[in-house]
Amino acid sequence: MNILVTGGAGFIGSHTVVELVAAGHKPIIIDDFSNSDKSVLTGLRNILGYDVDFVEGDCNDESVLNKVFTDFSIDGVIHFAAAKAVGESVKLPLKYYEMNVGSLITLIKVMEAQKVSKLVFSSSCTVYGEPDIVPVTEETPRKPANSPYGNTKTIGEDILRDSVISGGNFQFVALRYFNPVGAHESAEIGELPNGVPSNLVPYITQAAIGLRDSLTIFGDDYDTADGTNIRDFIHVVDLAKAHVTAFEYLNKAPENFYDVFNVGSGQGNSVLELVKTFEKVNDLKLNYSIGNRRDGDTVKIYGDVTKANKILNWKTEKTLEDALKDAWRWECKLAKQK
Repeated sequence: MNILVTGGAGFIGSHTVVELVAAGHKPIIIDDFSNSDKSVLTGLRNILGYDVDFVEGDCNDESVLNKVFTDFSIDGVIHFAAAKAVGESVKLPLKYYEMNVGSLITLIKVMEAQKVSKLVFSSSCTVYGEPDIVPVTEETPRKPANSPYGNTKTIGEDILRDSVISGGNFQFVALRYFNPVGAHESAEIGELPNGVPSNLVPYITQAAIGLRDSLTIFGDDYDTADGTNIRDFIHVVDLAKAHVTAFEYLNKAPENFYDVFNVGSGQGNSVLELVKTFEKVNDLKLNYSIGNRRDGDTVKIYGDVTKANKILNWKTEKTLEDALKDAWRWECKLAKQK
């Protein structure tokens, strides 16, 4: 199938492109490089052996999307394109609502006009806010998000659900995923933040390689075993495969269909555990210190992924250790290119 991957030059999107090809599909990337880099296209070529179809464009531009759908006979969409930094969203909420909510509305309007029904949406565990009980299941009540970024994912899910309820002949799945980490084992693609990383693992790898003076852990006074936040870290390749599986699941779905799935490792690791695991598997010593808590951070969250295991027939294959080795290999490859 011809599958449009919005934000396909990004971290999760690029890995999903690789897995779509492996599953026999034809991905078409649209990306405006506001949160990615053109070098990713070279990395994809090195992995796949050819250039993936690519359009540089903004998913808020209806005319651009309509042309892409027509030119490439799009059969369905995996929608990643969004701004994604929790901290930045607290400071720049309107940017996040315009980019994340606006682009989804535009995309659905174009899908309706082009009579394309299938969409896998990049949602987030942030829709659970600060959960009362962990692990969270898909039945766990959503709570007010701790950040505008998280709220854009909640709103996005509501837009999908309401579009289906309206009888728009859509087949939508939202994947609520947790914290993607790692890189492709080839070290050809990986997480490539613009400027100072907002995610933990690229900051760790940049500190280890000497691009950052030290790593700051935001708070060690949370109600957890070691005082640091607990997250569910999933290897990005496992996450990418979940998107492919979810899309193929939609081929068997009835008309006017919507469902949500947690996609994670199913276990929680603290920030300090992750740091120490990185040191151990890569035989390194990190320079880190404890700082103040960061606005918008949830204390503890990890997911129950039983539903995805059973219905999508998907499960993780890689470990946290695998992810941290791959992330370090990717960072070392970047350093050699400079």
